[in-house]
Amino acid sequence: MPSQKIEFQNARGKKLAARLELPVDQRPYAYALFAHCFTCNKNLTAVGNISRALNMKGIAVLRFDFTGLGESEGEFANTNFSSNVEDLVQAARYLEEHHQAPALLVGHSLGGAAVICAAHELPFVKAVATIGAPYAPGHVGHLIAESAQEIEEEGIAEVHIGGRPFTVKKHFLEDIREQNLEPKLNRLGRALLILHSPQDMTVEIENAARMYRAARHPKSFISLDGASHLLTEKEDSRYAGEVIASWVGRYVRRPEKAALKVQKEVAVRLGKEGFTTDVMVRHHSLTADEPESVGGNDYGPSPYELVTAGLGACTAMTLQMYARRKKWPLKEVRIHLEHFKDHAEDFGNAEDPKSKIDYFSRSIELDGELDEEQRLKLLEIANKCPVHRTLQSPIKILTELK
Repeated sequence: MPSQKIEFQNARGKKLAARLELPVDQRPYAYALFAHCFTCNKNLTAVGNISRALNMKGIAVLRFDFTGLGESEGEFANTNFSSNVEDLVQAARYLEEHHQAPALLVGHSLGGAAVICAAHELPFVKAVATIGAPYAPGHVGHLIAESAQEIEEEGIAEVHIGGRPFTVKKHFLEDIREQNLEPKLNRLGRALLILHSPQDMTVEIENAARMYRAARHPKSFISLDGASHLLTEKEDSRYAGEVIASWVGRYVRRPEKAALKVQKEVAVRLGKEGFTTDVMVRHHSLTADEPESVGGNDYGPSPYELVTAGLGACTAMTLQMYARRKKWPLKEVRIHLEHFKDHAEDFGNAEDPKSKIDYFSRSIELDGELDEEQRLKLLEIANKCPVHRTLQSPIKILTELK
């Protein structure tokens, strides 16, 4: 189950649409809440990539549409920055009641300013990360500058943001002008990570500098060099997600026994597009994929490469375990491997595709003052490593549908 589609009510009784994305083993050790950018929604590709990176580190992510946006109920025209903060607080309370209180808040653009404000109402939050966030929420006023006079005079106007029409009322402008993040940053009392692109043309990099100066330690800044404000290039959003996922581990600790909760040793998940696959082994995570030449994204090794890597790792461990037990001077083991399919030497019909079998080419380098007898013995031991023996033994795979 890649995600759970859920709904919860905001403080005004409107149903807000959300997705709760869990790690592949379905057993998160912590929860995060994501606030999207102004007029965006939870389904923005960048939001999905950042959520996935957190999932890979064992953190569940709730991403939702603010009132009047995406699939959520309500009228955007009746919302403002303060109501967005209220929505965030209600989302956090939903997690606290039905799952686990979020320890991490992540906000993109105006959502970044919103999570800073919401954190003051959520004592269980331990860390806050912002991406391209404005120092003053009123900064978004420039997006509707052409209609600002009409809004002031008429109390309402239709504006176009990102090619889409939105109705904005005067109370929205009044609300963002009243917001002041400086005291909230100064009294945040949580770990803060500020991510910002120097090339951000929507929210200039000076906003990040002012936020950093206003906040107290622990605080960190990461430059998203070359990225656009919306992180439209998948490499940029993936990088941002991986940075947040690594950084938060310093402040949201994984329980020592979390690894014991998995039902099986390995869990794997693949969505409906591409071949990029999430793999979790206890609390360790990695990505498997296929090369771009066969329709993959090349974000990780292929399944056969993972099998080959397993053989290499097992060989190296087995050799060192044997050498240490014998007290032999083996300093380092280096192994180079390759998997390929070729025809069996004794197969008569080489044209038949079924005549091909799997080959693992393995080259072993041993560093240390070893004599010839020791080196030959280690070669013999390499051929007895557990994975080597498994690959050469009859194998049965028991499969069931759930």
